[in-house]
Amino acid sequence: MRKRLMAEKMSREQKEYLVHQVQRFFHEQRGEELGNLETEEMIDFFWKQLGPILYNLGVQDARKLLQERFASLEDELYVLEKPTASGR
Repeated sequence: MRKRLMAEKMSREQKEYLVHQVQRFFHEQRGEELGNLETEEMIDFFWKQLGPILYNLGVQDARKLLQERFASLEDELYVLEKPTASGR
């Protein structure tokens, strides 16, 4: 059974930062003013929708990086092998 590792909640500071950024975007790009509550609800919605997708992309990136590192380590291990009488 796999453990669920994705953080369920963001910090208060992170949410405040996102609220400010979303409000600024809507003001600058659309000329709309959003209140804090509706902005937080929007962030919560997108967090639930996008969070697992972005998390999985991060896991895929980590998997690819580890595979590359393991391949490199395997090459280094072959270099360390000593020659034997049997040729290997």
